[in-house]
Amino acid sequence: MRPYCRPMIAQPEPAGLLSALSTRPRLGAALTLLDAIPHLAAFWPGAETVAIGASGPPCAFEWVPDGGVAVTPAPPLVFSQGPFQAQIFGRRHAPVMLFAAPGAARDPLAALLRGALAAPAAADARQRATGLRARIAEARIGGVPGLPDPGAMALGCGAGEAILVVDPCDPARTVATRQAWQTATSRAQGRPLRAVRSPAAPAEARATLAATLPERLAPWTLLDAAAELHTVGDGLGLLGLMAGVAVHCHAPASYAPWAEGGQRDGLDLLAVLAGAARCADPFRREACGFEAALALLGEWHHAESANRRIAVCVGMSFWKRRRIAAAFASTRGEPEFHRGTRAALSAATRRGGAIAVWASRAPRDLAARAAEAGIPLVWVEDGFIRSAGLGAGFLPGASLMVDRHGPYYDPAVETALERSLATATFPPALLARAARLVASLRDRQVTKYNLTGPPPDLPARDGRRRILVPGQVADDLSVLRGATGAVRDDRSLLAAARAAEPDAFLIYKPHPDVVAGYRRGGIPAAEARELADLALTDAPMAALLDSVDGLHTLTSLAGFEALLRGLPVTVWGQPFYAGWGLTEDRVPLPRRRRRLSMVELAAGALILHSRYIDPVTELPCPPETLLDRLAQPDAWRAGPLMQARHWQGRAAAALGWIGGGGRGRA
Repeated sequence: MRPYCRPMIAQPEPAGLLSALSTRPRLGAALTLLDAIPHLAAFWPGAETVAIGASGPPCAFEWVPDGGVAVTPAPPLVFSQGPFQAQIFGRRHAPVMLFAAPGAARDPLAALLRGALAAPAAADARQRATGLRARIAEARIGGVPGLPDPGAMALGCGAGEAILVVDPCDPARTVATRQAWQTATSRAQGRPLRAVRSPAAPAEARATLAATLPERLAPWTLLDAAAELHTVGDGLGLLGLMAGVAVHCHAPASYAPWAEGGQRDGLDLLAVLAGAARCADPFRREACGFEAALALLGEWHHAESANRRIAVCVGMSFWKRRRIAAAFASTRGEPEFHRGTRAALSAATRRGGAIAVWASRAPRDLAARAAEAGIPLVWVEDGFIRSAGLGAGFLPGASLMVDRHGPYYDPAVETALERSLATATFPPALLARAARLVASLRDRQVTKYNLTGPPPDLPARDGRRRILVPGQVADDLSVLRGATGAVRDDRSLLAAARAAEPDAFLIYKPHPDVVAGYRRGGIPAAEARELADLALTDAPMAALLDSVDGLHTLTSLAGFEALLRGLPVTVWGQPFYAGWGLTEDRVPLPRRRRRLSMVELAAGALILHSRYIDPVTELPCPPETLLDRLAQPDAWRAGPLMQARHWQGRAAAALGWIGGGGRGRA
């Protein structure tokens, strides 16, 4: 889905149309436009989108009343993303903000700003803009996306020290640019003076000034360095004013009245833009507030910046590659996929980036040879809220854990996740969001795979504690690396749980991949009967957790899911969630000394260190969006490959590949 980056010409809501129609207004658009912006109608709340042709003028649409009779043509409406362009992820892009003005030929923002000159922003709007300014700067939102953002030191100066002249790299503006340089030189007075390429200038354009630095840098690197910004109408001046930088405009520009020497200021400008923006959530396809749009743009900026560092993927199964490509896409495009160490190192060297490797499928010599070549690795695994079905059944996941130090489950390494849990501060807003997310996980019965099935058939309570013992895949790396004590498999785990809880009612649940016949593990039914009171294979994990009083586990993610539901958890291995004061640890990890609340653990694991991909748009999304998608069956359709895998698993289970353990009760 490619973006329409140029201004978009459309018809406005004709006067009186909304009140005249008996039903909600219909927005007639060509299919080409709807393919590019499927959530177009959300920017005009209450409208219904209607296709009026396969193709048409670029981004043209019209309002169509009941009966399909065309409305009398009105002045064109032009809309664009203005200074808040959404990030581009390979072939995927969706605008979040639009600025629209009727009767404008090319520049809707200029028309809006001209209209705003009649009166300054109100006091409450300026107060709101003060908070917005800090949020925009912190998230580094605005301007041309996808450029290197090394910070002020890249210009050889400290923060807020330099006098910057923005070179538009446009021969038609040579005279104005040189005059701006002369003025800036006279004002420098010993301060660093730099000429920089406009972020919006084409990469191949030649500089106007001899002193212009060669590299195009991100807008916020330039604003970090700027004490003053001298422009000849460049869009960076608009962003600079919103950021609170002193901007000198040396050519006509829509923001000139807000620049130095004008009658308004940058805070007033930001208030105007916040009030004029039309904002929409591309996932829910509904209107949203300016603050919510900023939050999404900030998350996208962070995701795209991280993705830009990844050049190559290794060890990714072929059926995962489309989703992985989307997860790591950036303005550079999508990563290359290779199978072997030599090809991966060569591609990473050529493209100048890191290698993302699926931890359980990493070539044995990759880590050593990458370190020798100075090429960084990032380790990739499925996330904690993955999908509505099994990965072993060829259903691509919608969340990933990405860690530059090692797989998140490896206790031999202080991973980025562990380091963050040990040192991060958790602001109140983050904790409030995490608490809401945990409550939603509970209410919606969400777990990693979200498998369906009837509620567990448990006998009536007889006064004993119900203890769940979830099985695991025998050769899973989380078991091989996390089982550092005497307990190392399902059999020894059940024995340890029985010894620790001799009077408890033990419920053994084999891993769903094992039950489905995709992976090895489990124990024969006869052995399960000796140690457990009940074995369940088909009960959904969320419903089962609601029916028990505690859980014993080796390294299973079910232990984390139990903590989120307030259950006591005894851990016989060293999973990522152990050692923080929330679990009874039978194999302690001494370096984990910090005490965390359950909500802090959730904030670190589910928000700060998980990546989520919307299975519909294949754009980075917040976890809340993924929870919404889990309630939409169409987002998780089984393709032919998944269906074939299902029957293969059933055949494998029937032939006894899973090591025993029948279905139902033991």
